[in-house]
Parts: sequence; C-alpha cells; structure tokens
Amino acid sequence: MEHGLIVPPVFSPIPPAIHPRHEAINESTTAWANDYAIGSRELRERLVAHDIGTFAARVLPEGREEVVSILADFIIWLFGVDDGLCEEGELGKDPAELVGVLSRMLRVAQNPDVPMLAGNPLATGLRDLRHRVSRYATPGQEARWVDALREYFLSVVWEASHRSNETVPGLNDYTLMRLYDGATSVVLPLLEMGHGYELHPSERDSTAVRAVAEMAYFIITWDNDLFSYHKESRTQQYYLNVLRVLEHEQQLTPAEALTEAVAQRDRVMCLFLRLRDGLAATGSPQLRQYLENLGTFIRGAQDWGISSLRYTTPDDPAELPSTFRDTPTDDSDEALDIPAVAWWWDVLPERETFQPVRGEIHRSAAV
Repeated sequence: MEHGLIVPPVFSPIPPAIHPRHEAINESTTAWANDYAIGSRELRERLVAHDIGTFAARVLPEGREEVVSILADFIIWLFGVDDGLCEEGELGKDPAELVGVLSRMLRVAQNPDVPMLAGNPLATGLRDLRHRVSRYATPGQEARWVDALREYFLSVVWEASHRSNETVPGLNDYTLMRLYDGATSVVLPLLEMGHGYELHPSERDSTAVRAVAEMAYFIITWDNDLFSYHKESRTQQYYLNVLRVLEHEQQLTPAEALTEAVAQRDRVMCLFLRLRDGLAATGSPQLRQYLENLGTFIRGAQDWGISSLRYTTPDDPAELPSTFRDTPTDDSDEALDIPAVAWWWDVLPERETFQPVRGEIHRSAAV
C-alpha cells in the first residue's frame, strides 16, 4: 500500500459561504451529542472536535438556524452510526444482524413513539431528530426524509457485506451505492426546510432535477473519498473508497487512481454546472433556491473536508490541499463509462462545453 499520497487542489467554482451563527450552532451540536451520549465516550470526543456544526452552517449559510442545528445534530448522529455502529463495531461486518438493528431504527424514524430500542442512545437521538424534523417539515418532507434514511440504511448493509467478505466492489456497483451510503440524499429535505418551502413534485421528481441532485451526491462522495483516503487506507477495513475500487478494477497505482477519480469528479462537476444553470433559468423561485443549496452543499463539504480534524488527522498528517482550482482536469462532455450514472449526460438538451476562467483560486477554508 502506498502512503503519503498528495491530494491536489480540486476544481471548485462554487463560492464559499457560512451561516453567521456557525459558532453557536457548533457549540449546540457538541452539547446535543453529549446529552444524547452519541457513540462511546472516546468516539464522541473525536466527533465533537470535527467542527460538524460548521459543516452544516456551510451547507445552509442563509437557512433557519433551528434547521441548520437539526442538520448538524443529524450529521453527528450519522457519524455515530457509521463510525461507532459499523466501521468500528462488530455489526459492521455482520450484515444479517445489522439489517435487523437498522430496521428497528428505521421504525423509530417512521414513528418515534413506538416502544422499541429503549435505552439505545442512537435511537433516543433519532427520536429527538424526528420530532424536530416534524416541527419544520411538511408531511411530504417527513416522508422523504424517512425514505432517504431507508436508502442510507440499505447501503450500509451492502457495505457490511463487503467488510464481512473482505471484498472490493466493482466501480459500477460502488458508484451506485455511493450515491446513498454517504447519506447525502437524507439532507435534501432539510435544504427545503431550511428556507421554509416545499418543491412541487413536478419539479423535484423530474428526471433533470433528480439527475442534478445525484450529481451533487457524486461530487460530495468522490471528494470525501479523496479527503479520507489517508485516514481510511491505514485501517484494516480499507475496501470502500473509489481509489481502492479503481486500483482493484483497473489495476492502477494509488497515484493513477487518484488522477482518474479527480477526472471523474471534474467531469461530473462540469455537467452539474451546465444542468444547474439551465434548470435555474426556467425553474420556479423554490427550484432556484434548491439548486443554489445543492451548490452550497457541495462547497460546504469541500471546505469542511480539507479543514476538519476528521480528515487532516494532525497526529498522522494527511497531504490535503488548502486551496481550490477553478479549472477542471477533465471537461469532456462525454458520459463516464459507468452505466449507473451515464444517463445523466442524456438529460442535457445541448452539449455545450463549460469554459471556466483560467487560473487557480488561492482561497483557504478558514472560517
């Protein structure tokens, strides 16, 4: 295994932003994690040092503070599930047992009043989140939040099967499941709630809007794989990262896999920008707000990813960038050779080429 891989500045044409109450939101999330005993004490101490509240504050920089706090608490809860229950726990290698636990957890999300998982801190935290979601969500948004949580849980079980069998998935399967196992889809109802609107189903469920949302998932999760490579490649459970997948399937070195993964995310970013701008030109004010927050979600994840202790790992420093580029390494308008997502390129009525301004942005992610 090659270590010390240097992740280059990634293409990020979306400007940074952060909620003015980010410090208070971060403090509130720390208190929430401690109050609900999310994860073991050791895990919780690590999580609260990761500035997760500032991540949420970047995703919804102009959103209602109460909803930004729900998002921040939900993200730290997700890490409690992902790190504590799955990656660092025995359940993470036992898909048969994990599916039962997550199904009971899903029932709590569907109806927080059901008498299940009493005394389970993650279930107790989820009950609180569900009650708070209900205060700001429409019934449709509540239902979509729970449905997206089901997608996430299903993908977590898929991850567990690979850990159990010590196998690396193929690129197509990995791409499909990565759209869900990052829990990115669970955030989307909160984007609407943060600004107090509900997208009309004719817009939200259209093929083009679904495609642009999936592109955001792809960019966020590919970036996460780049930023977390250093941390993940040092574990004994290193099967589920796009660099590992590309190394395994295409017989690439880690450096070659890094170059390929960056090119893939750059090509999708160019497509995202073209489709986002086209939809915004003809969409409702609500759709324009939604599209804007897909952008702040992408950029917020990038700024947080290169600055959070979760990935910079100061005890074993990662070679992460402190700047972003404003030019892609790959701006081809040809579809990626990944069947699960190649249809995205069919959504564009015209295949104009994105022409960014040349040069590199020297912009830190500092708050």
